[in-house]
Amino acid sequence: MKKITLSAIALIGALSLNAQDDAPKLSVSGTVDVYGTTNTVDGTGTPGLLIANPEKANGFGLGMANTVFSYDGAKSGVVADLAFGPRADDANMAGAINQLYAYYNLSEKVTITAGQFNTFLGYEVISPAANFNYSVSYLFNAGPFSHTGVKLDYAASEDLSFLLAVTNGHAISSSDANESGATQFGAQVGYKGQYLNFIYGAVDVPAAPTDAVFVDYTGGFDLSDSFYVGINAAYAYSDDAESGYQGAALYLENTFSDTFALGLRPEFFSLTSADDSQDVLALTLTGSAQLDDNLKLITELRYDSSDDYIIEGIAAEKNATALTIAAVYSF
Repeated sequence: MKKITLSAIALIGALSLNAQDDAPKLSVSGTVDVYGTTNTVDGTGTPGLLIANPEKANGFGLGMANTVFSYDGAKSGVVADLAFGPRADDANMAGAINQLYAYYNLSEKVTITAGQFNTFLGYEVISPAANFNYSVSYLFNAGPFSHTGVKLDYAASEDLSFLLAVTNGHAISSSDANESGATQFGAQVGYKGQYLNFIYGAVDVPAAPTDAVFVDYTGGFDLSDSFYVGINAAYAYSDDAESGYQGAALYLENTFSDTFALGLRPEFFSLTSADDSQDVLALTLTGSAQLDDNLKLITELRYDSSDDYIIEGIAAEKNATALTIAAVYSF
């Protein structure tokens, strides 16, 4: 009798734990970042600062306050990613909304997502907490930040994954009516942390969109326990506009301890047209110090060079060096 009673108690306890595991869960996370910046030229400006007017950057500034609300159920959930501040104003497509989407797990391997979600192109993201560098690359600024539409993710195995997406043309936000019917089609193939991305469709102008193709490779490799190499290479071109871009960046990162890492990001970027190209080279040296579990201090020295005068934020110069120190708090 005791054995039966104990077994019943154990069974009830197990069922209770499973019920708790399946219960919907609300989580809240986010970041806050601030910075100070200066340069070596006669005037203001810092290349790669994700603000609306990087040519005006000087002294101290605010990045963004970002709060992510996630409600996850057994098979479905929603994410509301809200961001405020200059960095958010430059990246968001619909007011304070960085991301707003719902998802449903059709199976353990297949998930469908609908709403506004960050792009699957590129190596870097909007949130400074998820990037090693504080300033962003030319490749990041050139491509889409977010998409509004539907995507399907399929995890074929632990190593192999696929993605298909149908969205509005980028730069058409979820707050716009998309009166032109501008549409993009996207795809991704992932294998062991290496991702090949494609997008084809309308870009930029809601009233008179032009078609363009985007091809992007993002990946990386651990060369040792402490040294990592990230890679981003991209090509985009529109026959309608007879313009596009191409470029490549490396992310060389060495972790010296649990609290300090040093990285170098060399990047070559080119604006292309039917007649010629305009090129820029950027070298970014970054030290990242984790002061505690939540606070990270990023010190960045960046050098940009362009004989074609296309340095972001400092277009009047062929060469520019900028020093930026940023504090990023995550919770």
